[in-house]
Amino acid sequence: MKILGIDPGYGIIGWSVVTGSLKILGYGVIETSRDISMCRRLLTIHDELTRIFEKFHPDQVALEKLFFKNNHTTALDVAKSIGVISIITAKNGLEIDEYTPTQVKHAITGYGRATKEQIQNMIKKIFNIKEIPEPDDAADALAVALCHSLSGGLKKSMESMQYTRQ
Repeated sequence: MKILGIDPGYGIIGWSVVTGSLKILGYGVIETSRDISMCRRLLTIHDELTRIFEKFHPDQVALEKLFFKNNHTTALDVAKSIGVISIITAKNGLEIDEYTPTQVKHAITGYGRATKEQIQNMIKKIFNIKEIPEPDDAADALAVALCHSLSGGLKKSMESMQYTRQ
């Protein structure tokens, strides 16, 4: 089972692909230039995410849920990006499981108000990697994929596969 974890944005989108046995298959970021129109930025996100789907063929998609307190303009632009992510996911026959930042923090550290540094250190330990992934958005995407795995996303998927096979 391969999980695509996504930390949404529109300037930088973190992504990761991990297996159910917590092996990292790949991670990185999709970056868009602020010098191009929003339409072009969304097209870049579409094209890059399509390449990720074609390369890794994920079975599940986990996304950090959009949460903004102050800047509604930014929230709207991130929501546009999530729309592109949703379309590509649906075109690949999958659904998106969303997790709030608190859920991700709790799943990784056992504490819903953990710091970014605490999350990154746990990612490093759990995946047994030498360095914390850079930039932060890639590490955040690994945290989302790990949260999905630890919160029963894999179990839920396996149960639905068994149900459809019977």
